[in-house]
Amino acid sequence: MSIEVAVPAGAGRSGCPVWDATSATLLWVRGHEVHRYSPGGADAVLELPQPVGAALPRRRGLVLNLRDGVALIDEDGAKTWLVYWAREGYAAVGAGVDPAGRLLAGTARGDDGWLARVLPNGDAKVLVGGVGVTGFDWDPGYSRLFVGSSRGVDVYGYDVSSGDVGERRSFLEVGVTGVAVEAGFVWVGVGSSVRRYTSGGVLDLVVEVPGEVGGCQFGGRDLTDLYVTAGGGVFVVPGAGVGRVGGVFAG
Repeated sequence: MSIEVAVPAGAGRSGCPVWDATSATLLWVRGHEVHRYSPGGADAVLELPQPVGAALPRRRGLVLNLRDGVALIDEDGAKTWLVYWAREGYAAVGAGVDPAGRLLAGTARGDDGWLARVLPNGDAKVLVGGVGVTGFDWDPGYSRLFVGSSRGVDVYGYDVSSGDVGERRSFLEVGVTGVAVEAGFVWVGVGSSVRRYTSGGVLDLVVEVPGEVGGCQFGGRDLTDLYVTAGGGVFVVPGAGVGRVGGVFAG
């Protein structure tokens, strides 16, 4: 598979690509910046006062996983804290929204951290603790949740009706950065490559990337392009597979 430059590399490390199907744009983050990339067009930048781990669409703007918690940004630019959990040395790493409009937000300090569920009213619950989250994703049916860390990838049963996780089992014992799941395959970032594993955990394909991978996710008109943040920029592997439409936060 070929890899192309979508957004040239800049200073710092880029992360957490999220496809916004409502606007057909890619949200991605770097340092204190939230970027919105229009494929083949401009890359708009929103500056924030603290590091951001992920930006996702909500009904009236964006929801952000920031260093100190989860915040909402309205269409007029007003910012409101939804959850404030500031802890020294912890960083925001990744976020996702399930079909019910719940947010899952990852946090890490080395091998420690948590994956929390945040409801639109600000209620929060730790679903997975004691792990430095580096990325996560659901399978296309949202019945399983794959959580990546420097220790590997674990998979949990996921109950869409309640937003709770079930029993854990090990999927990969390879440290990863970023997780993207499609039917039959799991993509992860490992060093300066993205790797595709079968649903049975067998390495199937390796695509080298110019720089250390920060995250990966499917996007594009037909959700067939794999976007990879790496080396401070964004790359794309056209026709890599078939992803799913991401959720929109209900808050």
